Amino acid sequence: MRRNLGVVQSVGRTGVCFDNAMAESFWSTLKTEFYDRKRWPTRDAARKAVAYWIEVVYNRRRRHSALGMVSPVDFENHTTQTRNEEEIAA
Repeated sequence: MRRNLGVVQSVGRTGVCFDNAMAESFWSTLKTEFYDRKRWPTRDAARKAVAYWIEVVYNRRRRHSALGMVSPVDFENHTTQTRNEEEIAA
């Protein structure tokens, strides 16, 4: 199945983070910027807070190198504005 989808299996060794560097970077950021600074009364409250942080703070506001070091929200706004201007000019 993976061959049909064009997926390449990781060939890294156990304990070597290079194959998983993006995920390791994300978890490090989550711990230092969010998790280590707060306490929650229940596990459910913690889950909701983490989900909110990931979806609203991390995903939408953090600048991404793949987007020219702008946040996804700014990138989307710029793309939409450019597309609208092109449609008006056409």
